[in-house]
Amino acid sequence: MAHPAGLLWLSRDLRLGDNPALLAAIADGPLLPVFLIDRMTRAQGAASRWRLARGLAAFDRALKERTGGRGLCVLEGEAEEIFPPLMRRLDLGRLHQSDWPTAAMRSAQGRLRAALAAEGRSLILHPGHLLVHPRAVQSGTGGTYKVFTPFARAVERTGPESPAPDAPLRIAAFADPPAGIAPAALDLAPDMRRGRAALERFALPAGETAALARLDAFLDSAASYSENRDRPDIAATSNLSEHLALGEIGPRTLWARARMHARLAPAQAAGIGKFLSEVIWREFAWHLLIAFPQMAEACWRPEWEAFPWRKDGPGLEGWKRASTGVALVDAGLREMWVTGRMHNRVRMVVASWLTKHLLTDWRAGLAHFADCLTDWDPAANAMNWQWVAGCGPDAAPYFRIFNPERQAEQFDPEGRYRRRWLAGFAGSPGPEAQAWHDSIPLSWTVPAFWRPGPAAALSTGRAAALAALAAFRSQTPED
Repeated sequence: MAHPAGLLWLSRDLRLGDNPALLAAIADGPLLPVFLIDRMTRAQGAASRWRLARGLAAFDRALKERTGGRGLCVLEGEAEEIFPPLMRRLDLGRLHQSDWPTAAMRSAQGRLRAALAAEGRSLILHPGHLLVHPRAVQSGTGGTYKVFTPFARAVERTGPESPAPDAPLRIAAFADPPAGIAPAALDLAPDMRRGRAALERFALPAGETAALARLDAFLDSAASYSENRDRPDIAATSNLSEHLALGEIGPRTLWARARMHARLAPAQAAGIGKFLSEVIWREFAWHLLIAFPQMAEACWRPEWEAFPWRKDGPGLEGWKRASTGVALVDAGLREMWVTGRMHNRVRMVVASWLTKHLLTDWRAGLAHFADCLTDWDPAANAMNWQWVAGCGPDAAPYFRIFNPERQAEQFDPEGRYRRRWLAGFAGSPGPEAQAWHDSIPLSWTVPAFWRPGPAAALSTGRAAALAALAAFRSQTPED
């Protein structure tokens, strides 16, 4: 006997609001939501897998409140192996999924479509991960914008799509789901070892409810955002990046709520406007990744593949271990290791030090960030690294080399941020600095107290970067 069901492949978008794929699955019949532990999941960095497990557990709890106790079904395997026999057994024709347009997901979707098509079944993709569909925002030549400012104007002019309605308060759940792994007991990052305790200690609440509460709290204080957003020593940013990365809040919901708040609270409008420009920057990264799926592996500007970046060596290893001797750089890398997050201004300085002063390949930094960030986003991580390195679309000029001491003087003027993360920097070790030493691998030889490196490293590193650029330009004609 056929069992009508609304089969949902939940890969991201862990929310009940503005989730067209979820609504379509509910409309098809009793809901059967499935998350797969597949090759894509295992390939993620340890910190993002750890955070994903927390997001799945939060979504499972929220779903059970709507279904009377039926939550998320977690299975192990590849989509083309799991879904065809499951749909055959349940006599289902359609599988719904929120579109997550990475190259790896496109490959998995292609294999699944082929397997389903052989049986007359289909995979249906739904929007929700982006503000606007890439076809709705194209340059005058019909392609993807490669410069942010005209892209942002086009998004503003087109206007984001409206959020979909929230899921019903009562959702009919499929009565006999396959046996799976309980989300509450899910461990997607057993390889974290000593680092797990630090992440658990400094974790922000996960889930859609926490995301919406964090957004509302931020909007109420957004008047100072433009002025203080670059200050890592001041809590001025939204801290929504983890939620956006997992789709615990959708960008369309975020946009609609922010615009409404700006109308109701004019004093916050300027700060909210600047915040929404950062949301468009995320959108820009995704549109670029869709147009150039190799953005995490290859330079957007192909001539930069010939640039003589170092691939590895003691400089990269010292950078990974937050032992460069440069206070702001080391503080940022330690913050990321302990919390899974790093302030955006500090990220730029940290990336510039690796790619410019140490002349190390941006892909080595991208890989380290991908392993350590709980808010890992494949599009933003790739575009931002290429932007700093100078080889990406709308990139910062290569000769723009961040001076970490000047950046610290400007954005951490009293040293609070550096003091927080560096034991021995202008004071005794605090809990954050101690957490760093408690969580790093035992094989790392890192002194208990941080010490500055040679002062000449700033000038010699800058000179080496400019010399390498000059030599590269002499061999590579400008476009």
